[in-house]
Amino acid sequence: MSAESATGSAAESPIDGFNPTIHPPNRLKICAALDAAGAAGQVEFATVQERLGVSASVLSKQVSALMDEGYVQQTRAKRNSRQRVWLSLTKEGRAAYRAHVAALRAIVEG
Repeated sequence: MSAESATGSAAESPIDGFNPTIHPPNRLKICAALDAAGAAGQVEFATVQERLGVSASVLSKQVSALMDEGYVQQTRAKRNSRQRVWLSLTKEGRAAYRAHVAALRAIVEG
C-alpha cells in the first residue's frame, strides 16, 4: 500500500471497495436480502434462511461473521408467543455492501 492510499489522499477506485468478509456467496446473499429491505427494514431470520435455502446453523454462522464486522445486527422479539430473530444491515454494513457491489461491477465491466 502506498503512503498516498494509506492517508486517503489518492483517488479511490471502486475496486478498493472489494470486501472479503461480504464476498462469500451466502454472506453476499444475506446482505442483498437485507439491503432490499431498506434503511429501516428488518428481515426475519427464517425468511432469510428460506431465501438462501440453508440450514439455521449455516445461516447463523454467516450472520455471526457479518455481525463480528459490525455489518449486521439482530433484534430478538416475542411474536405469537415465540421468540423471533430479525436481521438488518447497520449503516456501516449497508455502505460496505454497496461498495462491494460497486467493486464487483468494476471488475466485471473492466
